[in-house]
Amino acid sequence: MKPVSASPLPQSFWPISPRHLYAMLIPAILLLAGFAALAAAIAWGGPRDIAALDSVNTPFAGVDFSQLPPVQRYTARDGTALAWYGYAPVAAAGAEPLRRVVLIHGSSSRARSTHVLAQALAASGYAVAALDMRGHGESGPRGQAAYVGQMDDDLEDFLRAVPHAGPQTLMGFSAGGGFALRIAGGPLQGLFDRYVLLAPFLHQNAPTARPDTGGWAAVGVPRLMALTLLNQLGIAWWNHLPVLGFALDEASRAGLTPHYSYTVASNFRPRGDYLSDIRNARGHICIVAGQEDELFHAERYAGLFAQAGKSVSVTLVPGVNHIGLTLNALAVRTIAHACQG
Repeated sequence: MKPVSASPLPQSFWPISPRHLYAMLIPAILLLAGFAALAAAIAWGGPRDIAALDSVNTPFAGVDFSQLPPVQRYTARDGTALAWYGYAPVAAAGAEPLRRVVLIHGSSSRARSTHVLAQALAASGYAVAALDMRGHGESGPRGQAAYVGQMDDDLEDFLRAVPHAGPQTLMGFSAGGGFALRIAGGPLQGLFDRYVLLAPFLHQNAPTARPDTGGWAAVGVPRLMALTLLNQLGIAWWNHLPVLGFALDEASRAGLTPHYSYTVASNFRPRGDYLSDIRNARGHICIVAGQEDELFHAERYAGLFAQAGKSVSVTLVPGVNHIGLTLNALAVRTIAHACQG
């Protein structure tokens, strides 16, 4: 018998041609590679460790905290007890009713870091409420918040829990100044009639920003970009991971916040379109900064706000650096005067 030779299957036998199969596989491979890159960015793309920045860490060693008021607490809408410190006015500031200054600390910090400034404001006749913002000091787990916008809600909850009959100023330093701008340009802007921004952080790409915030902050760019993409898709599962680290020394790490989660880093600042916050801001706004600020280009604030269509008063205090703005005697007197308008 003659052996039967195997013959190749006709091309029409294959449900998908090899060329079409390759065309389908390539996008799938690219998609898998994209998922792998995204996973790697989330897992290993966090902020790097950076050297301590002495100009931020050391000035507080000489501060007298013996007159720090006792910590008080209010309950936020999620049931968390958040901390704040009250400073009673020493003398009347002028026309009644009494003005209250709600004081917001800077990045990584806490309310007690504003003690010298708060005392100066109280001595000028203002009631002062210095807040430990959520994720800082004694207000919840450090560096964490449940959602972007929770810190805005906390501020509104404070004003309801600790009401004040007179006018109110929101004053923020550094990242706290950026947060104050966020409030001024958002739906809660009517809660205050004045906003005082002290050397405010506006945006990492703003003309006022120095590289790495003058050595103070390290951003985990891969993780930040990955989480931003996921949040645009409505996925917030990994928002608790750190994306921002600060140049703290060992002595400071115990009381301050070494890292910010994606949530806190996105909330404790202006919105991503910070120019819209400037344009949308209502109420009287003024800026005070140190002429020798090493974290930001203080001389650029006035021009940036003017380009955004917002004319604001900008005062630069000579011989004063970033932290010195809240500690230097001339600086705190200048800030107290800025509250008066």
